[in-house]
Amino acid sequence: MKIDAVFSGGGVKAYAFLGALEEIYGANLVIERVAGTSAGAILASFLAAGYSIDEIKQILKQLDLKKLLDPPKLATMIPGSKWLLLYFQLGLYRGRKLESWIEHALAEKGIHTFGDLKHEYLKVVASDLTLGRLVVIPDDLERLYGIQSETFSVAKAVRMSAGFPFFFMPDKVYGKQGTSIIVDGGLLSNFPLWIFEQHEPGKKTLKRPVIGVKLSESVEQTPPRKIKHAIDLFLALFSTMKQAHDARYISKSDEPNIIFIPVHEVETTDFNLSEQTIKQLKDKGRQYTERFLKRWPH
Repeated sequence: MKIDAVFSGGGVKAYAFLGALEEIYGANLVIERVAGTSAGAILASFLAAGYSIDEIKQILKQLDLKKLLDPPKLATMIPGSKWLLLYFQLGLYRGRKLESWIEHALAEKGIHTFGDLKHEYLKVVASDLTLGRLVVIPDDLERLYGIQSETFSVAKAVRMSAGFPFFFMPDKVYGKQGTSIIVDGGLLSNFPLWIFEQHEPGKKTLKRPVIGVKLSESVEQTPPRKIKHAIDLFLALFSTMKQAHDARYISKSDEPNIIFIPVHEVETTDFNLSEQTIKQLKDKGRQYTERFLKRWPH
């Protein structure tokens, strides 16, 4: 059966997606169109480029997460200066190495811009702080910025979607209304399950079944957060905003089509994961997806 798939954000927790995909493909489901936010956008771009699950596993196996962290040069020369630079540059890391890694991986499959992909087969969610709105790339590029989607870099779009606020420096888009500051799509929609809906008079339809993979439990089952200092407060604010938006769009009728993978033991920006933790994430993704597929109504 052919399906469309939507992947949530979740930072390094996204290793759980690998176990989920193994089960999905093992059930003879064929993913056509893909969409995602942040880490989910990275995975979605690889699938849209034509990578198999085994190839994606190999790419991630060879990846040293810590090498994606690229602080400004001054921060490496003057201890403690990264917090001062954070004030002026709005992020601890530049994000160029992340974009370069994505760009190289996609280029291996001949993918550079959205014009190299099948039409409508990849949708990436980002947040435009300047315009104060959610942006779906490539759909909104021409309307909001006067940019032809066929010429826009897929790697750049994914990097913008994965620009976790204050961790990575915001990216910029130069459009017809001036310069827009773009950050993590999770700020406004961490799980864009709605993205493939087709609106007709009086109803919403889908071209094919959609499975969502979300790196958290349903809203009702989310455990209370412990807030001890300002960093905890910021993370709680960010998480609450993400959940509030997605809870507004995920109805009870949607939940049977969502694979909820609860990942509480790993922080979103923990770039020092051990091999054991990565294995546990994959196993958890596999476990919850297997349960889901046994009861999936389609």
